[in-house]
Amino acid sequence: MNIEIWSDFMCPFCYIGKRRLENVLAQFPHRDEVKLQFKSFELDPNAEVNSGKTNTDYLSTKYNISVEQAQGMNAQMNANARTAGLEYNIDAMIPTNSFSAHRLTHWADTQGKALELSERLFQAVFIEGKHAGDPDVLAQLAEDVGLDRNAAAEVLSGNQFSDNVRADQAEGEQLGIRGVPFFVFDRKFAVSGAQPDEVFLDAIQKAWDERSPFTMVESNSTEADGSGVCTDEGCEVPPSDSNK
Repeated sequence: MNIEIWSDFMCPFCYIGKRRLENVLAQFPHRDEVKLQFKSFELDPNAEVNSGKTNTDYLSTKYNISVEQAQGMNAQMNANARTAGLEYNIDAMIPTNSFSAHRLTHWADTQGKALELSERLFQAVFIEGKHAGDPDVLAQLAEDVGLDRNAAAEVLSGNQFSDNVRADQAEGEQLGIRGVPFFVFDRKFAVSGAQPDEVFLDAIQKAWDERSPFTMVESNSTEADGSGVCTDEGCEVPPSDSNK
């Protein structure tokens, strides 16, 4: 089973949703047969690399609220993260443009390290307060997961993998994605947002069950209607031709 995760490294809910999915998958009996694939989706492609703003300043300006209210939002987000087993320090988060981080992740994918780098980036942004728009910081994070620092720096110095990032974004928009995180299970079921564990478990189990070439039923059963995860907390993505 393939699970595609559209996310952005500036999105605190993306790390929370990622961890909740991983926590559920850790208990799934077929975990070894599940492949995770990260997809790029920039929430703010026009964000400055070096805005000089703290996350509190950013929230205050974005939502036209007081600094105290923004601090309250940060405290609430830290508490939300703890429900997924994450210890955020979101007050220290540095708002920046995530395009380079996405490009680097696509390069890491060619090295078989996309999952590791994605995790390291989220950790660096939301727990350690590192500047994920700084090429030197990004190169160090790449080295942290076993990638060649000089090769990473070379990727960051040019425009390599820019098309990959934009292709992911366009693909997501074609699927109707308007926000992240967004999780697609075998191009048949989808979950929008950092939902509770039971929502992810339901989607995973339904997607897994759909993999069977036929469905065994009792003589007094009716044929399954094939309905998907279409609730207030999830949505269904029509199957692609390859899954028909």
